[in-house]
Amino acid sequence: MYPSHACHLLFVKGLRSTSSSLPLWSSRSLGSWSCCFFQAIYPRSLATGARQAYATDTLVAPKQNRPPLLGWDTKDVWKPPLELPPCPSILHEDGRTSANIIDGKAIAQEILWEISKEVEEMKKAVGKVPGLAVVLVGSRTDSETYVRSKKRACEEVGFQSFSITLPEESPEAEVVRHVKRYDDDPLVHGVLVQLPLPQHMSSERVVGTVSMEKDVDGFHPMNMGGLVMQGRTPLFVACTPRGCIELLLRSGVEMAGKHAVVIGRSNIVGMPVALLLQRQNATVTVVHCHTPDPARITRTADIVIAAAGVPCMVRGSWLKPGAVVIDVGINAIESADSKEGYRLVGDVCYPEACQVASKITPVPGGVGPMTIAMLLSNTLESAKRAYGLSDA
Repeated sequence: MYPSHACHLLFVKGLRSTSSSLPLWSSRSLGSWSCCFFQAIYPRSLATGARQAYATDTLVAPKQNRPPLLGWDTKDVWKPPLELPPCPSILHEDGRTSANIIDGKAIAQEILWEISKEVEEMKKAVGKVPGLAVVLVGSRTDSETYVRSKKRACEEVGFQSFSITLPEESPEAEVVRHVKRYDDDPLVHGVLVQLPLPQHMSSERVVGTVSMEKDVDGFHPMNMGGLVMQGRTPLFVACTPRGCIELLLRSGVEMAGKHAVVIGRSNIVGMPVALLLQRQNATVTVVHCHTPDPARITRTADIVIAAAGVPCMVRGSWLKPGAVVIDVGINAIESADSKEGYRLVGDVCYPEACQVASKITPVPGGVGPMTIAMLLSNTLESAKRAYGLSDA
């Protein structure tokens, strides 16, 4: 043991002996000596303060009350601000807008056109095209709609589309077998398991069957880890977060040095998009359901990405004039004027935000179309790597 370490140990033992409880492994004489030694080399006020600090029983929280190192594994549960009047979008009021609309549908179409051109070049070079496989379990209407839209997009850009729909009561092992079959197929370059899965299945196990090289959803731990670590490049970036950044880039929004607030911290959107913003050299704050006064924090942001899943949560009063707003939320609310009985709104009160923001995405027609475009872009990159055509 080094002399300095020995002195420090003696000092700590001495301070422990001065507490109101009986010492466990020191004597009062040792405590007196070590405190004298401490006072000889440090001012008396510091020694006294240190003794008082170490004698305070409440300095260390009881173990049973301390959260674990990685925190409590709980999901965010947001409570809408009930004291505010309903958003005009819910009341069906139309308002004029001063914000420029970021047209996600138009930008997505531009990306799909770019992908189709690369597919034509690939077909000429190697005689093959990218392949995307989707595994659907059950007959949820929304999931079936998503799968159909992905098939249409594949046809539009010239991809091969593979899919299988299994009964909801299928054993997990059977679903895993089909996922692995697609994962082993050299004509398939991306495998997508449509979520949510039935309750008797483990999403982690089923989705974990997809290899990192075909994880075009971007949720494999190695791909997520590559996003976190500096100097690493993930094979794929999660589709919706990538779509958000692509919207900002193609709309000419400067991110470097700007303050970005991400509302929501899910694995699907919030956390990956916060990491992507940091890679663009933005200063990032993540707001979640335990954040006190989220409106005050959001008002400091140059860029706001709302992904909380609460209809019209972000009001115009939450925004700094001139802020850029990306609304990831897609929520169904009752609507007597709609033949479906509902209509879609985002997490941002669109009519109010349009009066404050400089640029904003609509819902629908903003982030949604970009998610599918990024899925196809990831699949194209996978195929290019498989056929030796990738620049990376």
